[in-house]
Amino acid sequence: MLSWRRVWGPLIVSAGLVLVQPAVAQAAEPGVPVPPGELIPDTATGEVTDADIDLVVKVRLAGLWEIPAGEMAQEKSDNPRIKEIGQDIAAQHEELDKLARAAAKKLDIKLPNKPNEDQQGWLDEMEAAEGEEFDKIYIDRLRAAHGKIFPAIATIRASTRNDTVRRLAQQANQFVATHLTLLESSDLVDFEALPTAPNPSAAPSKTSGGGQALDQVADTQSLQTNQNLIVGVVVLLLAGGAFLAYRSMASPARGRSRRRSRF
Repeated sequence: MLSWRRVWGPLIVSAGLVLVQPAVAQAAEPGVPVPPGELIPDTATGEVTDADIDLVVKVRLAGLWEIPAGEMAQEKSDNPRIKEIGQDIAAQHEELDKLARAAAKKLDIKLPNKPNEDQQGWLDEMEAAEGEEFDKIYIDRLRAAHGKIFPAIATIRASTRNDTVRRLAQQANQFVATHLTLLESSDLVDFEALPTAPNPSAAPSKTSGGGQALDQVADTQSLQTNQNLIVGVVVLLLAGGAFLAYRSMASPARGRSRRRSRF
């Protein structure tokens, strides 16, 4: 006769794995997806606004000062991490600058060939500094600049009518996000000194896009919680059934053992 313990054992283990698996999946950090830029056309189709032109120019200007700044970081810093950050950012800006110049050529946008006055002033500061002073200036100036252009890129990415500008904005967004992370890895960023984000003008309503997104997150979390509770109840029922089955099978055996002990 088939042993109930052989049946209930695997069932309990399987149910336990079902209960544990969602927790393991939630604990593991998912890979960060990279937006598929090749899905965005690059045909220069669509209206080009003044804001679009400004973004292309700003991407070009960023390379004109951040490339020499990165080269200085490799030469003037005594900190191996700063040297590495400078090398990475300078190399990446060379690639981004190629993208900006290609977009400008398609859209007939005139680009500058030297940094603006503020950017040249930051380069002069770095040129005059050495050692730890240089490191602090380098990180502060680049982190501040990236923090300003980051939201500007997002605005153009979301609003531009031109596919070439849209593609450049997406590419620039990836570069800038990477540079922010690299700069912050230096442990020299003074986050308390960064400008504070403006207060929202009004609380988002449930009918707004942000409200809907938050509602969807809450619904997903609630669904996951309910699923875990249901699986937990199933596990308890299975365990209880296994225990009762074991008791029912063990009772006749104990009865026979008692009868044999009387003789």
